[in-house]
Amino acid sequence: MNIGELSIRKSTITWVMTILLTVVGASSFFNLSWLEDPEFTIKDAIITTPYPGATAAEVEEEVANVIEKAVQQLGQLKYVESHSYRGLSVVKAKIKDEYDKYSLPQVWDELRRKVNDAQGSLPPGAGPTMVNDDFGDVYGIYVAITGEGYTHHEIYEYAKFLQRELLNATDVKRIDFYGVSPEVIYIEMRRDKMSELGIAQQDIYDALRAKNLPANAGHITLGTDYLAVHPTGEFRSEQEFGDLLISTTGESSDRLVYLRDVAEVVRGYKEPATTVLRFDRQPGIGLGIATVSGGNVVTMGESLEVLMEELEPHRPVGMDINIIAMQPGAVTAAVKGFLVNLSQAVGIVFIVLLVFMGVRSGLII
Repeated sequence: MNIGELSIRKSTITWVMTILLTVVGASSFFNLSWLEDPEFTIKDAIITTPYPGATAAEVEEEVANVIEKAVQQLGQLKYVESHSYRGLSVVKAKIKDEYDKYSLPQVWDELRRKVNDAQGSLPPGAGPTMVNDDFGDVYGIYVAITGEGYTHHEIYEYAKFLQRELLNATDVKRIDFYGVSPEVIYIEMRRDKMSELGIAQQDIYDALRAKNLPANAGHITLGTDYLAVHPTGEFRSEQEFGDLLISTTGESSDRLVYLRDVAEVVRGYKEPATTVLRFDRQPGIGLGIATVSGGNVVTMGESLEVLMEELEPHRPVGMDINIIAMQPGAVTAAVKGFLVNLSQAVGIVFIVLLVFMGVRSGLII
């Protein structure tokens, strides 16, 4: 092989390697996850168990120890720690470092099975136990829904509608609410009336617990069909709570009293509120939209914009969707800035080579 053939072969190999590296680099670039925040895997799980009315010592002895022993049976466990509060047990499980995001889902499933098996060992009134292992999601888009003149319930109903529809967008993993206050019904007891009519607090508690419970009333056979019997009488509004009959205790235990005679029934929201959201001083509800693992937040944003345009006719007049955080715009700007910098750097290298090494040598290099 002479020098000319060797030079041609080296040149051919160089061109092939250059083209191959260019194709691989371009493919890697376009297949990257376009996210403002990097993906990270958290190997912790928080296990919470309510135990209403129990002291911290009782929670530790009767609940936390039971959950800890169940978690310690997990072979992938690195360590476990617990905190006992009045009426609440919080157990933290840390998984060994060798388990990655692909093997962790199976570990969490096994952890849940261990915890569920331990539910039968908990004292009456404790539980149910909740296992939370989902800490790694980052909201790529965060919006606030406000509506002057609308109630919190009306805004929440529209937010649920948006959540259901926007989950169909490309690369959307989950949509969570923020600032939602659950509706509750307060029974404000009047002590003077209760004392006068011989009603104790426990009488009201027992009557409420026995009401509105689903019960199997059997069925009626009609030819070859079985028709289920559905008993009526359940509460359909807060006003019907006042018609609940309460039996008195003591000497006049045969007496029946309406709940409205000894208490005031009020419908409202849970107080104090756990989370509150305001946008431009207006109360609202937030929607946090997270991207799937390995997804493209820019593609997700474009898909959401298309869906929002289609859903615009369903938006109540006066309700506004306000943007709090929008990663697609920031990611697009960052990627464009990177491409501009890359083009400038490559151009400067070419110009320097052409100026100092000549046109022919510079083009070859």
